[in-house]
Formats: sequence, C-alpha cells, structure tokens
Amino acid sequence: MTPTTTELMAALPHVLAAPKTDSRIESLCLRPNRNQRTFPDHLTLTQDQGVLGDRWLTEPWLRLPDGRPDPNIQVSLLPLRVLNLIWAETDAAPHPGDTIIADLDTSEANLPAGTRLQVGDAVLRVSGVFNDGCVKWKVRYGADAKNWITASDHPTLRLRGILCAVETDGIIRLGDSITKV
Repeated sequence: MTPTTTELMAALPHVLAAPKTDSRIESLCLRPNRNQRTFPDHLTLTQDQGVLGDRWLTEPWLRLPDGRPDPNIQVSLLPLRVLNLIWAETDAAPHPGDTIIADLDTSEANLPAGTRLQVGDAVLRVSGVFNDGCVKWKVRYGADAKNWITASDHPTLRLRGILCAVETDGIIRLGDSITKV
C-alpha cells in the first residue's frame, strides 16, 4: 500500500530531523541494467565512469550537450527516512535504485549545490540537478509520493534525495561515514 499525502505530511518533521552530517551508509545499490538491482557491500566510484558497473555510463537520463552522460547525476543519495516511508512493502515494488541510502538531511539548506561530502575513500560534490522523482517513482510508490516531493514548498527540501558527481575516486562501503568536507 502506497503512503497517502496525509501520512507523508505527518512524517515530514521526522524526515527533516535527520542528521545534518556524520551519517553512515545503510545500503548500497548498483544498477547494472535497466530494472536490475544488486546490493553489494562496497562500490568503486570514479570521475570518469561514475559507479563502476552501473548503467549511468551507457543509459543516463541526463546528458551533456555533446552527448556524454552528465557527471552531475553519477551518484544518487536517498534519505533513509524517506525510503522507509515510501518503500514499506518491499515485495510490492522494486527498490528505488539510489546508489546510497543514509539517514541524512539532504535539504538545500543543509547540503547546497557544491557541497563536498567525504564518503568512504571518495569525495562527492552535491549537484544542482533537482531529483524530482521520475515517472517510475509515481508508478511504484504512488501519485501522493510524487506530489509530496514536488509540492510548491518542497523542492528545496530535496525529499527525493540528492544527485552528486564523483570529485575524488574511491571505494565506499556499507557503514562508511558521510561527512561534509
């Protein structure tokens, strides 16, 4: 059962109370092909290839004018508290596919575009690309979940999480700390 607008709005204070920094990676996801998910204990991130083995390099949803994949969407980070709200019935819908799940405040006020995050051995740079949740988000988790993300006063809250570019290559592991640099 997908969450209702009332349930999502009631949970908003809890979502916004997430830690501002010093969070830890709760889950990692690799998308080798469309609609495929694996959940490894570590991932290798590089500036050139994003998440090694991920389909970002071959099937990005956003490209640069010259056709290359936009590096600003190499890594996605979804707040754990949002995942727990929208993905309550894990057998009913697939995992959203975000690279990193962490209990972290991803709002613009906390993590403005350009913020650098130390994640394991890697450094990520928060991009200015807004993650508004694709049509798949709406189909999988309901229209209310999609509307909650894009409500007029919610885009700056970045409830769908943040998109990042890899600034420094490295390995990230389950349990690694995420801190602002």
